[in-house]
Formats: sequence, structure tokens, C-alpha cells
Amino acid sequence: MTDGQRQYGPLGTTLVIIPTYNEAENIKPIVARVRSAVPEAHVLVADDNSPDGTGKLADELAVADEQVHVLHRKGKEGLGAAYLAGFRWGIENGYGVLVEMDADGSHQPEELPRLLTALKGADLVLGSRWVPGGRVVNWPKYREFLSRGGSTYSRVLLDVPIRDVTGGYRAFRAEALKGLGLDEVASQGYCFQVDLARRAVQAGYHVVEVPITFVERELGDSKMSRDIVVEALWRVTAWGVGSRVDKIRGR
Repeated sequence: MTDGQRQYGPLGTTLVIIPTYNEAENIKPIVARVRSAVPEAHVLVADDNSPDGTGKLADELAVADEQVHVLHRKGKEGLGAAYLAGFRWGIENGYGVLVEMDADGSHQPEELPRLLTALKGADLVLGSRWVPGGRVVNWPKYREFLSRGGSTYSRVLLDVPIRDVTGGYRAFRAEALKGLGLDEVASQGYCFQVDLARRAVQAGYHVVEVPITFVERELGDSKMSRDIVVEALWRVTAWGVGSRVDKIRGR
């Protein structure tokens, strides 16, 4: 059955997962913006035991709003581990849509309704900086070069027809997530995003990119590091080489 012929069911309740580590300055504003932009959605703050008290602030939000939930984790284990924990929590609690969103405001909650509208006819919707209409604000040129280059390298090496493979603003149908083999995902950082994207394509899911405006954080510190870039480079290279070897062997 082609994507055009496929009949998608209703979306169900949306859960916006926001991983946090030392985001005390950002957590209250971002949750408020999500609740305003998509009032019917629930929010799950997945906090990695932030030393700055982000988890406690999230608890206060949850007490005041029954649609806000908090998942306290033991420590800083990386973006991928936080999202995987959030996905499992959301699936176990019956949510139909699971959204990835950064806590720092770079992913604008006001654009989420467009992602959810697109998801009515898709399995996964990516908020994309690198499709027509997408853009970045307040980024230095080296960051844009790094992001564009990383997406291009991943797209070509993995044969994944997605312009913004590394982007982290995403909406999944829960049923699609269940088919991605989450128990086998070990990647972290931005490599985690590449991993899920390639798995979605390999599984034959219908993936749609929606243009977004990515705004560089104003408060707090970026979590980007040299280790994250190195991990992404070697994992993507290993996946790409492994895929080509499998094709040669006729697997």
C-alpha cells in the first residue's frame, strides 16, 4: 500500500517530552508556551537530576497543572537515554503521539500545531531547518555549517531522503515508535536523532518534513560538545559502511 492510499487513524492524545539538565531558567517559560500553543497536549519533563533545581521547578509545575508530568532520572545519561525513557513512559501511559522538544526555546512550541496537522497523514513529522521555508536565527556560521554538513553527510552515507536528519523537533505516532526497535538504540546526542530517522526510513514509514524557524537559546548553556560530534561521525560512518557491505553480500 502506498502512502497516498494508506488510511491513518486518529492521533490520540499528544505527549510533549522535554529532556532537561540544568534548565532552571527555561523550564517554566517553555512549559507555559507548550500549554498555550497546544492546550490539549500533555507535557513530560524528563530531568536528569539537574543540580540547578530544574526537577524541583518541574514538580511545582506538575502540582499546579495535571497535564504536566515529571520523570526524575538518576543522573546525566545523555539526550538519547532521556528520550527513550520518555518514549517508554508515554507508550505505557497510552499516548498516541510523542513529541521531541528541546527545553531551551530553540524549538518554538507555537509551530507544534503544524507538525501535528502533518502527522495526520504520516508516521513521523520532522521540524526541518533545511527545507524551503526553514531557517535558523542567531546561529554563528560555523554552527550552521556543522549542522548542514552533518545532515548532508548522514543523508548521503545512509541513503536517507531527509534534509534535516539531525534535527530534534519531531512528532511520532506511538505505533511507529513501537516499530523502531527502541531497545536496540544505544546512540546518544544528535546521533540519536540520525539513528531514529534511519530506522524510520528502513521500516518503510512515511516521513514528512515541515519547515521551522530554529532560534538559538538565549538562557543557559548549550549541551553541544566535541564528544557528541565525534560519536555522531563514527556511528554514522559505521552504519553507512555496514549497510554497503550488507548489500554487497546480498543481505
